This record gives sequence, C-alpha cells and structure tokens, in this order.
Amino acid sequence: MKLAGPVPLAAQALLGMVLVRGEVALRITEVEAYDGRGDSASHARHGRTARNAPMWGPPGRAYLYFCYGVHWMLNVVTGPEGEASAVLIRGAEVVAGLETVLQRRKAAKVTPQLCAGPGKVAQALGLDRTFDGHDLLTPGGLELRPGTPPARLLAGPRLGIAFATAEDQARPWRFADADSRAVLQPKALGPL
Repeated sequence: MKLAGPVPLAAQALLGMVLVRGEVALRITEVEAYDGRGDSASHARHGRTARNAPMWGPPGRAYLYFCYGVHWMLNVVTGPEGEASAVLIRGAEVVAGLETVLQRRKAAKVTPQLCAGPGKVAQALGLDRTFDGHDLLTPGGLELRPGTPPARLLAGPRLGIAFATAEDQARPWRFADADSRAVLQPKALGPL
C-alpha cells in the first residue's frame, strides 16, 4: 500500500481503499489533499502544534480533528515522517456493517449520501479523539485495507477553505470515484 509521496498522488491512491472498524467497512469514494506548511489550506500552515502533530508522520497514521464543535474529521497522514501532509476522507460507501452505520448516523434508510461528507464518515466508523495518531496499517481498532480502485477519477477544487489563498483554493486537490454516488457536489468536479 503506497501512502507516502506527493500528497495529490497519495490522495488518488486512497480512492477505493477500505476503512474497517469492527463490523463496519467503508470504501473510500472522495478525498482532499493537504500539503504541509506551503499549503495555506492545511492545518500545518503555521507549523507543528499539539493539535496537528499526527500530520507530521509517519505515513499511515490517522489525524482526527473536531470541526465546528460538531463533527470529527478523519485524515490519513501521507507525508514522510517530519513533513506534514494528510488526506481528508470526504466520502465513502458502506461495504459491511450497514445496520451499525444506520444506528451511528441515526438514519432511517440507506441513501447514496449516507456517508458522503467527512463528518458522516467519522460518525459511521464511530470515531473520536482516541483514534488521533492511530496506526491505520496495523490490524486492530481502525484499519486501512486495499480495495478496488475506481475505473475513472474526478478532480476539482477543495471545499470549505475560503480562508486559504486564491491559488490554494483553486488547486484541483479534491478527488472522487467518478462512478460513485457517495460524493459531495460532484458537478464541481471534472475528469482527471
């Protein structure tokens, strides 16, 4: 499993991989890349802090943060140790554990958007701060496993980064499985 390397390529490689926690398995359908101190949209833009420390490696670790005081957001660290970069998991499809996902999401029925959104992904997996820094490549707890890569990819600008420079806002660093319906705002994406 190749996670280290330029963050846009690592992000694309994560599409189709499967996140597993207990009986729940989610196939990753949408991601966003964030590249360290040189990326004004990255949590690492101001340097290493207690909050973003997991972003600095090693690759294959989880970086979780609490957003808007409401949602946990799961990122996969992709940079070599000492260089901060991570990929936000924006969307996923349920592969196993649907009943558990429905309970955790407090959803009455299955829709393509059940796990489309980073807060929904973390909620479906039942994640909290205890998973921050967790090794995703070691069995137990929360695991990242190989899956089926998408046949076609979409790319476009990242979402929710109005604070970033215009150049960083325009980077086409949001990637998605073109054949999945578990993608937010797919019309803003184009073929890669």
